[in-house]
Amino acid sequence: MTTVRILLADDHDVVRRGLKALLQEHAGWEICGEALSGREAVEMALQMQPHIAIIDLMMPDLNGLETTRQICKVSQRTQVLVFTMHYSETLVHEVLEAGARGYLLKTDGERNIVAAVEKLLHHQPYFSAQVSETVIEGFLRSGSHGSREQTGPRLTPREREVIQLLAEGHRNKKIAQHLGISIKTVETHRTTLMRKIGVKSIVDVVRYAVRNHLTEP
Repeated sequence: MTTVRILLADDHDVVRRGLKALLQEHAGWEICGEALSGREAVEMALQMQPHIAIIDLMMPDLNGLETTRQICKVSQRTQVLVFTMHYSETLVHEVLEAGARGYLLKTDGERNIVAAVEKLLHHQPYFSAQVSETVIEGFLRSGSHGSREQTGPRLTPREREVIQLLAEGHRNKKIAQHLGISIKTVETHRTTLMRKIGVKSIVDVVRYAVRNHLTEP
């Protein structure tokens, strides 16, 4: 029987230890890696090609939304399960668009994490009950043939990365090093994204990032 490799990405040690204890009780499952940041999770996914990646939304350096998007690019076999305290209709849709196959609330984790992983292993989606209700209600409001209305400015993945790093207090030079781009390119992204979200100060960028779950408050 093929061993199921699972990657955990959460910057809280207690959460990772709890997940590891629950998942390793299942025969044939192993935790192949533990990441403390989104960027580390992407690097591990590229190297390890896990079957399942369990990703927190609120992580330093690269948030869970962008982490999901990048993991789906570098490891197409990996099924991503978002594991978070936060949810809203918009957030769930964004995560699904990024490539995640499941959305499990941490309040449901202890009793549902094994069932969620099993569903994803069979290429079936999994949602916490509250999340399912939110998605269905949004679908019914928009109509069966309607499309979800885009709320807020459409930011590129790179602009989202820059917003998060700015909100975490990094200066342009440090952001350029993180992302492997020039300082001038960072400045261009910064100017463009601030215009898109309609703010004029870094304080307002931080508020936007927290409000849109791009970084922790």
